[in-house]
Amino acid sequence: MAKREEYEQKTEKLLEPIMAAHEFELVDVEYVKEGGSWYLRAYIDKPGGITVDDCEIVNRELGDLLDRDDFIEESYILEVSSPGLGRPLKKERDFERSLGEEVEIRTYRMVNKQKEFRGILKGYDKETVTIETEQGGEQVFERANISLIRLAFDF
Repeated sequence: MAKREEYEQKTEKLLEPIMAAHEFELVDVEYVKEGGSWYLRAYIDKPGGITVDDCEIVNRELGDLLDRDDFIEESYILEVSSPGLGRPLKKERDFERSLGEEVEIRTYRMVNKQKEFRGILKGYDKETVTIETEQGGEQVFERANISLIRLAFDF
């Protein structure tokens, strides 16, 4: 297991009791390098949306646990935030919650001469994602070919 994945999994474990205590949902944890700095990011949510105060509470509690356990070797910046409007669907519960909703899909390789699709999420399993297109037909995508899937939003 890569160091990055190990850090993300350990951080998720630390977050579980914090999420339960505040009735928040852990959307994702990522450990990434951007512009020469490492970032440990936790994305949280709750019905009605996350506030800045919610993020501050989780940041403080998680920061204390990370200081105590001290398993990340590099220096890093801890960020806790809402997943935002462009929230990607990653986990099983993300897909379950989004059934019947409009999604955007980007693929790694061309499918029917395009790489961006939009439709209503109709189904999913470990291998595929199915959407209903605007024309009323269904289109099935191999999950291995999906670079991004998220809820669609219009401004």
